[in-house]
Parts: sequence; C-alpha cells; structure tokens
Amino acid sequence: MTNIVFPLDRDHVELHHLLKLTGLVDSGGMGKTVVASGAVTVDGAVELRKTCKIRAGQVVRVEDVEIRVVATG
Repeated sequence: MTNIVFPLDRDHVELHHLLKLTGLVDSGGMGKTVVASGAVTVDGAVELRKTCKIRAGQVVRVEDVEIRVVATG
C-alpha cells in the first residue's frame, strides 16, 4: 500500500480536488469520475459525493493508496 500525507492549509478540500492535488488523477473532472465510480472511501466508508469536504484527520483511500490529511501549523 502507498501512503500519502497531505498537509491541509485551510478548513477543508473537496474530495475530487484532493485526488488531483495528490497526483492520483490528472484533472478535477477525472477525480469526479473516480469518486462517482465508487472507488473512493473516506474513513472506511464509500463516498460518492464528488465535492465532499475533507478535513484534517480524515483518511481517504483509492485502491491501494491511502491519503492521510493533516493540518499544517
């Protein structure tokens, strides 16, 4: 499994943007497609909302990649 630590410098990031910012997809549109396919979990539950607000402390998983969102500062 690949682990990514994503430093969050604001209140939240939308799920499809997070996938783009971490390099898992090439565009926000592709991120929306991946989320809609049911391939993404947030804190262990399948998440289908493309604009779901991801906050520090949450864990997002796409296939064998786990993204841990951490607060900066």
